[in-house]
Amino acid sequence: MPKIAIIISSTREARFADKPTQWFASIAKTRTDLEFEIVDLRDFPLPFFNEVASNLYAPSQNEVAQRWQQKVAEFDGYVFVTAEYNHGPTGVLKNALDYSYPEWNKKPAAFVGYGSVGAARAIEQLRQIAVELQMAPIRTAVHIQGADFFAVWQQGKDLNELTYLEPGVQGMLEELAWWAKALKTARESTPETAPVSG
Repeated sequence: MPKIAIIISSTREARFADKPTQWFASIAKTRTDLEFEIVDLRDFPLPFFNEVASNLYAPSQNEVAQRWQQKVAEFDGYVFVTAEYNHGPTGVLKNALDYSYPEWNKKPAAFVGYGSVGAARAIEQLRQIAVELQMAPIRTAVHIQGADFFAVWQQGKDLNELTYLEPGVQGMLEELAWWAKALKTARESTPETAPVSG
């Protein structure tokens, strides 16, 4: 069964990320064809990238980086739960993406965004980064935006009350399951070759 990481992409003490992560995970874990695990970047306090090169070319020396790469390698796909900072993804997420390369290759990437525009601009940038890391970003994303975001963040509304968001989650999970299974089959039936860097 494909194993999917739900990656919490903010490490701020006052982060909002836990609410959408738990909400999404509670829906995702009802599926019987995918296995999910929440991965929190707080558990991997990576320094700003300071290796001699990407781990595509040279093994990372930092112990946390090695542990992060081993964790990333465990999965067959990823769901990034992301905020949007100044029209882009969080710095800690970009740094974490840069600390790994072969481990991301040929696996699907999906996105759950939150904020005034549902992190749409951050997700668009993350799709471009995912392509360079040889991931397959899927079409459907989940955007918790506008009044919904502010109702949960400032007014204490429960995301479970926003039942009209669930069809989008299910649609995304269907796409993710298809890509995770297809790419897992392809990886397992293809001899390992050195990744191609763009």
